[in-house]
Amino acid sequence: MTYSELFTYCMSKPFVEETYPFGPENVVFKVAGKMFAICGIDDPDFVNLKCDPERAIELRLNHPDDITPGYHMSKKHWNSVVLNGMLPTLQILELVDHSYDLVVESLPKKTRLDLGL
Repeated sequence: MTYSELFTYCMSKPFVEETYPFGPENVVFKVAGKMFAICGIDDPDFVNLKCDPERAIELRLNHPDDITPGYHMSKKHWNSVVLNGMLPTLQILELVDHSYDLVVESLPKKTRLDLGL
């Protein structure tokens, strides 16, 4: 999966904004002001994605070279997913969906209703 494909997919999710709180070299994708994906722009070796803690452990065990504890993130709730072509694109897209859904589910009910989510 390329950075361009990842960027396009993340931006296609409802109410997503791209932000650069860590500088121009890292894009942070947010929904309602909450992060669900972080990726380097110039050297997109991996993407950090939020993940259910139990599922995170399972993914890391099944894909030790491609899914690791989140780089510079909470190791319990974030994974770094390597974008080297070893994981199928569909699996990476599903992990993006999972991250987005976790963040949406954590939003206050009023916010979700206001956004129609």
